Amino acid sequence: MKQRVYIDTSVIGGCFDKEFEEWSNRLFDDFKSGKRIAVISDVTLDELSDAPLRVQDNFNTIDGSFLEVIISDSESRKLADLYVNEGAVSNKYYEDALHIAISTINQVNVLASWNFKHIVNLDRIRLYNAVNLKNGFPILEIRTPREILKFEDDEN
Repeated sequence: MKQRVYIDTSVIGGCFDKEFEEWSNRLFDDFKSGKRIAVISDVTLDELSDAPLRVQDNFNTIDGSFLEVIISDSESRKLADLYVNEGAVSNKYYEDALHIAISTINQVNVLASWNFKHIVNLDRIRLYNAVNLKNGFPILEIRTPREILKFEDDEN
């Protein structure tokens, strides 16, 4: 079974950022070749609509058969509210909590992000997963694209 990787807009935009482009583009290559499945949500699509055209165009290079779109629902919003209530993230960054909640509820293999402040942050990851466990949800792996791909480099 192919790995399902939830990506937020930082990964998509990272394809054009000098600091992140190598790893974002390598992950995109995996999506384009069908090695992994790109998972996004309606939240990601809304954020992407405000992105530069080249970022939107690059995203559209992923074949639909290697892309899964998940729609946020009342269950994911309820879990995102719990993250906010437990102090994992402030309400100002609710969309970040929603990315985590959508990924958790839909049991993706890993969430990929370059958002070090609100998502790929050890203390926050622990808080997100504490809320998950407390409420009967599984632990969510949250990593950068580099961490996801690095292990494979070590295998060669």
